[in-house]
Amino acid sequence: MLEKLPESVGHALINQRAGIEQVLYNELYRNRSVARIELRSPTFVFNGQLPRRYTADGDGVSPPLEWDAIPPGAESLAILVEDADSPTPHPLVHAIIVNLPSTAGALEEGALNSADHKGADLAVGQNSFLRQTWLPPDPPRGHGVHRYVFQIFALASGSPFSDVPGRREFIEIVLERAIGVGCLIGTYERADSIRTDAPETAAEMGMLDPA
Repeated sequence: MLEKLPESVGHALINQRAGIEQVLYNELYRNRSVARIELRSPTFVFNGQLPRRYTADGDGVSPPLEWDAIPPGAESLAILVEDADSPTPHPLVHAIIVNLPSTAGALEEGALNSADHKGADLAVGQNSFLRQTWLPPDPPRGHGVHRYVFQIFALASGSPFSDVPGRREFIEIVLERAIGVGCLIGTYERADSIRTDAPETAAEMGMLDPA
């Protein structure tokens, strides 16, 4: 949806970003001693560009993810994908998945429902457009590089999620139950016809350090 914004609006909002400090991973890692989960994808590297296939400019399917090092005591896993650079007060939610078995080690490409694709049978929450789907990255043209933060959480027993949790509920329950966390960032930017002083690469933006 954001791709429909005129490029001039993207430029006008160039300095308006939710901020990497607002993603849930950062809050947990700053304020709590939790185990580190290794989260990765076979299709992009940390701080690397997301393949077009997974964006609104491509097929718009969700990317594959893999993980290991789930800590003992985890009852389930949950995943949150946020855009740290959306021109909104809080990071834009692209996907919420809850109640994954703690024994799971991967999500296949297209595991989430998307506009023209039927995904796997998963417990999915609402993205920021109130849909139970993968919201493909669609940064406004002229707004520069966006960081899409894929976060996985190992959860101990505790308060259950509702049938369709949103970001606020997800954060409250994860902060209560998290015993492990992992993070993977993919970037995406739409071509810009107007030269600006916006950061040109992900590295110039001060990337989140997962270590």
